Amino acid sequence: MEEMELKYLKGLARQYPTIATASTEIINLQSILNLPKGTEHFLSDIHGEYEQFKHVLKNGSGSIRRKIDDEFGNTLCIRDKKSLATLIYYPQQKMERVMKEETNLDDWYKITLHRLIQICKRVSSKYTRSKVRKALPKDFAYIIEELITEKEEVSDKEAYYNEIINTIIRINRAPDFIVALCKLIQRLVIDHLHIVGDIYDRGPGAPQIMDILMHYHSVDIQWGNHDVLWMGAASGHLACIANVLRISAKYGNLDTIEDAYGINLIPLAAFALHTYKDDPCECFRIDYRSDEYDVRNLELDRLMHKAITIIQFKLEGQLIQSRPDFEMNSRLLLDKINYKDQTITIDGQVYKLDDCHFPTVDPKDPYRLSPEEEKIMQRVQTAFVRCERLQQHVRFLLLKGSLYKVYNSNLLYHGCIPFDEKGNFKKVRLFGQEYSGKALYDLLESYVRKGYYSEPGSKEKKDGQDMMWYIWSNENSPVYGKAKMATFERYFIKDEKIRSEKKNNYYELIKKEEIVNRILEEFGLDTKNSHIINGHMPVKVKKGEQPIYCNGKLLIIDGGFSKAYQKQTGIAGYTLVYNSFGLRLVAHEPFESMEAAVENESDIHSDMTIVEQVLKRRSVGDTDVGKQLKDQIRDLEKLLDAYREGSILEADV
Repeated sequence: MEEMELKYLKGLARQYPTIATASTEIINLQSILNLPKGTEHFLSDIHGEYEQFKHVLKNGSGSIRRKIDDEFGNTLCIRDKKSLATLIYYPQQKMERVMKEETNLDDWYKITLHRLIQICKRVSSKYTRSKVRKALPKDFAYIIEELITEKEEVSDKEAYYNEIINTIIRINRAPDFIVALCKLIQRLVIDHLHIVGDIYDRGPGAPQIMDILMHYHSVDIQWGNHDVLWMGAASGHLACIANVLRISAKYGNLDTIEDAYGINLIPLAAFALHTYKDDPCECFRIDYRSDEYDVRNLELDRLMHKAITIIQFKLEGQLIQSRPDFEMNSRLLLDKINYKDQTITIDGQVYKLDDCHFPTVDPKDPYRLSPEEEKIMQRVQTAFVRCERLQQHVRFLLLKGSLYKVYNSNLLYHGCIPFDEKGNFKKVRLFGQEYSGKALYDLLESYVRKGYYSEPGSKEKKDGQDMMWYIWSNENSPVYGKAKMATFERYFIKDEKIRSEKKNNYYELIKKEEIVNRILEEFGLDTKNSHIINGHMPVKVKKGEQPIYCNGKLLIIDGGFSKAYQKQTGIAGYTLVYNSFGLRLVAHEPFESMEAAVENESDIHSDMTIVEQVLKRRSVGDTDVGKQLKDQIRDLEKLLDAYREGSILEADV
């Protein structure tokens, strides 16, 4: 035995000091390998849609309703199944209604508790008792474990279990116990959650979504370009901050920034009122939601929208000029304006501007901030950097997130792999070297972390911050993947051609299986049994677009979770469920509200497509965790050999 191996095994022996303890762990791990793999749940492009996000998590994209159908079959009517499902999703709210309407509450408790315990048994059956025990709510852990665990030694099991339930009801603990069971079912129906990018922007609920994710039992996040933008803003990068504020203004979410994150926007509001008070700002409409937006803010928000947009163009212009390696000179547009004729020249073509009132722009030095604009951005920058809730959220994104992830033979990323016109991985030159494919992803991710964590004022910090803005908007960014971000054109020019944002060649090439296989190989995956799970580009179902490519090898699961996209897509988002039986793609209709779900016992209507179904049920042994367990078993077996041959002595315990 080599010296290093012996040293490692001696370290392992401290954890398993005898043949008996090592053998017990081998038996335990070997048995776990044969359990069904846990259910993975994939969501993408949530874009601040808190209510719908919360409901999809609660119902597991229909998984809970399927468990109810599997457990009760035809023994329960459809109405009772809907009622039970609603109770599991929203136990407190549902019970409030039941307590007002039910004439025999004790009977309802008894029936409901028996049904919930049956569902608990079903959803916990694929896990070890140890894992279930860790998920149990502390107040009721012992009782729930008794109720969902068979007691062979009890002669009259039915009487034993009934007495537990009767006592729970008699001492008035039934409501709390029902809530605990419902939350346990929600917890166990999803083993691991994947967020494939873009938590932030458009909808108002990103901070609340982040709060949920920070307390979720098992989650990973693949950053989208909107997430990286917010990470850049949290790091204090001015161009990123300006973009965040502009998008929030555009979608009527400035209150979210002020209320949820406590960032003071009064200086920006005062500046906008003074500078643009006589400007109708017709190009700066607010895409607000009538049920959530205070229309009294409309006029001020339009002024603020224009004020921050002009500041953004100036800051981005400064950045582009200082970073020639970003190759974005075509996005320098303020210096291409003919202020007298109210036109702009882009690529040799002259366009009429719908708005040419730019009181803070100096035509001789158009990218310089005015003194007032500079003061505003300094104050807002300080507010972003000092906002503890935002910093907690961004640190969580960095802890649990990455630009891509390989997990259980699936490759997850938000945007695309940039390709050139010839169908090769596009070579992108940054900091004097060329990168493509996986290497480009790895480089960009390293700069995101530098941009946030490096010492303030250092070159690493500045490079990383600038790269976060690059990731947000550059055509060579994998999570953006369009030829340009036509923000200026969409505000000021009516011509639809100049507004178009050409997508990277990737989106045509992925229709070819050899291209998808090449991507999988680039990330070290087997081409026969692996999938790419992709977000970012809304699938316009109403126009005939499909989310599944190459016989299920690649799935784009952005189906319009954001209300802003649902008119384009025709649905309210896709989610993906990967369990021991295979892959299911779920298309959702819009979610009305929690109140409607409780009152009408309505769920999100979802259409399910089976992407892949396996003949032999997948086990833990087929997963990445299974590979780790097999390695542990091999090491423990070597430790057993060392004990038996005397290389290592058992401890006297």
